[in-house]
Amino acid sequence: MNTPSSNTLTQSPAWKALQAHQAEIANVRMDELFARAPGRAREFSLTAGALLLDYSKHRVTGTTLGLLADLARQADVEGWRARMFAGEHINASEDRAVLHVALRSAQAVFPAGGDVMPVVRKAKQDMRAFSDAVRGGRLLGHTGKPMRTVINIGIGGSDLGPRMLTQALWRHADAPQAVHFVANADPEDLAHVLAAAEPDTTLFIVASKTFTTVETLGNANLARAWLVKALGSEQAVTHHFAAVTTNLVAAANFGIEGERCFPLWDWVGGRYSVWASVGLPVAIAIGMDRFEELLAGARDMDAHFLSAPLEANMPVLMALLGIWYANFFGAESHAVLPYAEALRELPAYLQQLEMESNGKSVDRDGRSVDYATVPVVWGAPGTNSQHAFHQMLHQGTHLVPCDFLVPVATTGTAAENALAQGAALMAGKDAVQPQRRFEGNRPSSTILFKHIDPYTMGQLLALYEHKVFVQGIIWNINSFDQWGVELGKEIARTLAAQPAGGGTIAGLDASTNALLARVRAWRA
Repeated sequence: MNTPSSNTLTQSPAWKALQAHQAEIANVRMDELFARAPGRAREFSLTAGALLLDYSKHRVTGTTLGLLADLARQADVEGWRARMFAGEHINASEDRAVLHVALRSAQAVFPAGGDVMPVVRKAKQDMRAFSDAVRGGRLLGHTGKPMRTVINIGIGGSDLGPRMLTQALWRHADAPQAVHFVANADPEDLAHVLAAAEPDTTLFIVASKTFTTVETLGNANLARAWLVKALGSEQAVTHHFAAVTTNLVAAANFGIEGERCFPLWDWVGGRYSVWASVGLPVAIAIGMDRFEELLAGARDMDAHFLSAPLEANMPVLMALLGIWYANFFGAESHAVLPYAEALRELPAYLQQLEMESNGKSVDRDGRSVDYATVPVVWGAPGTNSQHAFHQMLHQGTHLVPCDFLVPVATTGTAAENALAQGAALMAGKDAVQPQRRFEGNRPSSTILFKHIDPYTMGQLLALYEHKVFVQGIIWNINSFDQWGVELGKEIARTLAAQPAGGGTIAGLDASTNALLARVRAWRA
């Protein structure tokens, strides 16, 4: 068992001050706060680059925000931020730097203590050359035909980021190639994509840092077999596969030449990796010039995060509001509601970013925490979500803070619907019949932006990245390891290695042994 901290966050002065303040403000209604302060909407909003954050519909006052900022200072958020940007090994459990910010940096030397920019620039140059060749029809397959279909095979961070951005930026995609994504270990995922593909014009990108990820390699081997069978030659693999990996030997054994292998580095976690080689499918879809616009947006949010005071720092404010509800109101989930079909994959991307990063119950020193960490992150696009789960948001028994993401230039009434939902959650509505009564006083943030374009998407993703960082620092956890994903994978390998009729597996529970026996029997 882990030993609870003897000097926990919950015993700290800033935490105790927030507990006392929460008791004072718990029953205050937001509509009362607006009535007291006519300028509240203006005072509780902030612009950074292309994004406008309205956080006025929260159960907070200026005093609340000041106490939350005190909590951030007590945790030394500013010092940890400086350490991350300096390249210090803040990922202590793996003894690694955390330098996804370097992937979008424009500095000649970064970080000052250990320059990584030469390899970053080289990777981007190689991405540009390769994506230009694919888009321009100069990358030819085994039979001499240009590629018309690109299939990215990955999982987790090697899938969710590029998948989400390719969908989000579809209006900016001008490549003649169709770009698809395969992640699920269920072979149906790959089979569905291959059903519409032609072997002699299909390019596969295998994205796996170690080139050993079970799900990814399983799909890659199925794709390889499909290609070789159709084209009648093992040599076809060389022309139709590329890889994003550090394991050049394993990629070469698969049949992928070194010149078609794009790098990853141990100082970039998978869920933070879409800014470089993992983003290769995005670069193919929208072109490298627009991909650079994506990086520029993230770079500008990095600059804001580094320079703005805590009380006027967009990622910090979002992080503090999340902590306010998770730790002082008991909110166990957080809804992300993009009012745009193009952003339909964003909630899934943010699920991994937030919950894989901060889904921890042990602090940086190996001690059990006695406070909540990341809430369950979930969501779906509006207006579809209004006809699915907004009933619970408005009249359910759970307090669920919401982020409404609203691109103003979309057609139709999506933006008006989003604003209406935020207003209704806050104000509620009285009624004689209890079933028609809305209690209101339910918090939400609204993030407005004009367009869904590469620059704006860069800002938006970096905003959430830095929010996760701030929360991890305050919770005193390491946001950059993910040991929790390993145990189930280890057991799965054991189950897969068990031969049919092999009997029970020693050390495995009776339920799982019985279920495995039933699976094998039904397969037979």
